[in-house]
Amino acid sequence: MALEFTDANFQQDVLEADKVAMIDFWAEWCGPCRMVGPIVEELAKEYGSQANIGKVNVDHNPEITQRYRIMNIPTILFVKNGQVVDKQVGAAPKAVLEQKLKAHL
Repeated sequence: MALEFTDANFQQDVLEADKVAMIDFWAEWCGPCRMVGPIVEELAKEYGSQANIGKVNVDHNPEITQRYRIMNIPTILFVKNGQVVDKQVGAAPKAVLEQKLKAHL
């Protein structure tokens, strides 16, 4: 199951983590986000032991959303060693997200 990243746990669970993190910035009212959501859940099941894979609800976590200048959703960030190493803006098929994730494992 995908993790829930929040303003409160982002520093510890993403920036200070010893694993790469894949973060899906989404909102309940976002149609394309609903298409990406199940893909993120699948990747969390498949790669959860190797990476921290989770979601940030932009409506409930304005601090992180503003810090990373998230203007369009879904936006998926890949963070390694506290730095953004890759990004996907807009809905993408599982193969694209999986390829980006594997590149940083």
